[in-house]
Amino acid sequence: MTPTTPSPARTDHDPDAPGGPAAGTAAAMPGPRPTQATARAGTAAAMPGPRPTQATARVIPAADPPQPPTAAAPPVVTAALAPPAGWAAEAVAAVRRDPSTLATHLAWAARRTSREALRPATDPGGTVHGTVADAARAALVVAAFDSGLDPAALAGELRDRYREGDSGERRGVLRGLDALTVRGPLPPELVAAGRELAADALRTNDPSLVAAATGPFAAAHLDQHTWRHAVVKLVFQQVSLDAVAGLTERADAELARMAGDLAAERRAAGRTVPDDLARIAGPRNQES
Repeated sequence: MTPTTPSPARTDHDPDAPGGPAAGTAAAMPGPRPTQATARAGTAAAMPGPRPTQATARVIPAADPPQPPTAAAPPVVTAALAPPAGWAAEAVAAVRRDPSTLATHLAWAARRTSREALRPATDPGGTVHGTVADAARAALVVAAFDSGLDPAALAGELRDRYREGDSGERRGVLRGLDALTVRGPLPPELVAAGRELAADALRTNDPSLVAAATGPFAAAHLDQHTWRHAVVKLVFQQVSLDAVAGLTERADAELARMAGDLAAERRAAGRTVPDDLARIAGPRNQES
């Protein structure tokens, strides 16, 4: 069955685009930005069936568990899994208590934390390694998982947050799935939702979304065909392949062939071959 494609990200005036200008301060926002989820927050109708307790929330199937990537966690995931401080600590605690507040806190994260890049020296826009706000939002997704919310309900909530969110909120959902993947095996409901959302991000022309869709979740759960094309798309978008988790582990002969063909086309046209393209092309395709 073909999943429903979420509506396009709001990118025309996205205040959270990496490297973009701030769109106001908390003082200019008298209250949380309403979303469809906050309108139904706190009601039983928000999620099908009773919300289980933490003790009974989820059972991970023992058969064929997802395998997290062996590569080191990217900076945005490391930051997301670190003990939060300030507003982020309060927000994480609030979402753990009541996951229906996830939408509100995701919307406020950039204004209450920072849009600064996590690795400004090498990634000033935060496209490759993420921003402080990306990490805060990822931590909120982890907190929603830790709240004891039923996996199917959480999967639906993440789909809503991605579908209704701007580019920054969408990155936060994807980075949150990365953080959960690094922590351990995911319930099948979250794997299915994550694949759907990653596929949508990879169809966009937003480099920050494409980069966010090539992290640890993608390394562990995307099929090889989709993953290869994601890597090549980053090369086309001139985004460093440092964004790709598990690149060495998952690179194969077909990816090398694709990279070699692209490198040959660029040389034939008298254009330079990006270093990252040579990085994934086979040795026979790396002539300058």
